[in-house]
Amino acid sequence: MSQIQNIVNTLRSNYKYLVYFIIIFYIVGFTGLTLPKSRPFFIHLTPFALLLSSIIVGLFHGKFTIKIVVSFVFIYLVSFLVELIGVNTGSIFGSYTYSHGLGIQLFNTPLIIGLNWLLLVYVSNSVMQRTDWNPIVKVFGASFLLLAYDVLLEQVAPLLAMWTFSESTVPVQNYVAWFLLAFLFSLVINLLKINTKNRIAPIVFGIQALFFAALLLTLN
Repeated sequence: MSQIQNIVNTLRSNYKYLVYFIIIFYIVGFTGLTLPKSRPFFIHLTPFALLLSSIIVGLFHGKFTIKIVVSFVFIYLVSFLVELIGVNTGSIFGSYTYSHGLGIQLFNTPLIIGLNWLLLVYVSNSVMQRTDWNPIVKVFGASFLLLAYDVLLEQVAPLLAMWTFSESTVPVQNYVAWFLLAFLFSLVINLLKINTKNRIAPIVFGIQALFFAALLLTLN
């Protein structure tokens, strides 16, 4: 355990270089996805990118207590279950199907999707916890950040073989469900006083948003 902690401390002390690494990593990903010949390969790397981003954010989290671990597992499992029900019934987000871009699936649902929810909930709440706002305002703020992120992501997801809605436009139902789920998870974070203040989390959130915005402008 001491060796692991030494590695974590070393990585934390090289914060500036990790930020550079993330920026370069997403620039390379953007380049690969915009080139037709390399796009299929880079699409298959999407789950790895999500996992790597989560690990980097996790490195800068404070202390992992039992309460925090249980909360994170709760967010992962509930979000995965909601997505599983949603994609197989069409009753939550609307009628949609997952493609191969998010990797291994269980009952038509990518295993990585729960981690994606956890990462987005964490980084959006990290942004809000940097303010001095009222806790309920922070919950709403994090939820609206996630909603805005989803509005952007929904336009890019089909282009990256993530998921596709059966309708020509994304149904309003999807955005309502996203907001309510984001609100529930943000409420859990705040009620349990989970500290998501994290030096690198807002940067990861911002870089991801810019990444998808750039892809939307380039691929459309």
